[in-house]
Amino acid sequence: TGAGRTRGMLSSRWSVLVAVLCLICSSAATCSSFKTLLQEQRAPSTPRCDRHSVLPTLQLRASCLHLKGGGEDEDDVDLFGDDDKEEDAEAAAALKAKAAASAHKAKAAKPPAKTNIILDVKGWDDTTDMLKVEELVRAISMEGLEWGASALEDVGYGIKKLRITCVVVDDKVSVDELEEKIGEEEEYVQSVDIVAMNKV
Repeated sequence: TGAGRTRGMLSSRWSVLVAVLCLICSSAATCSSFKTLLQEQRAPSTPRCDRHSVLPTLQLRASCLHLKGGGEDEDDVDLFGDDDKEEDAEAAAALKAKAAASAHKAKAAKPPAKTNIILDVKGWDDTTDMLKVEELVRAISMEGLEWGASALEDVGYGIKKLRITCVVVDDKVSVDELEEKIGEEEEYVQSVDIVAMNKV
């Protein structure tokens, strides 16, 4: 009787424990399934790898790499580089020709620089024929040289000198060369002096 009552109480408690355990397990399985469902819904969908959809993309990328110089079997192709270089060269040549033409035109339009020179040509003594000296001096001809007025002036003791003017183009006539040419007449000319030089 007492033992039977005790066995009954134990059997009842055991049934309650088993029921609680079953409830706990059922709840855990339900929560696990719910979490799995939420993760599947939140996770981004992964596109299916289809060879028909991937192949065109790979072909497009390969074409782009080939145009950029990624090809190994063929030479690089530059569709516009050569044309640009040719155009730049032509433009530079045109500018150079235009600048040269402008410089030539400006030089042609600008009058040449000239200098007015006064020279004193002295003879050896009072027996020197100064008219002959003047004749010899005027006989000197150079491009850009133009003789002007002249006069005989006394130096002293009956000796005279020839004072003569000339105009020279600076780019064509060297004053030193002109003096040397006059001094070559050593039979009549003792010395040549420059009295004055003035830009025209």
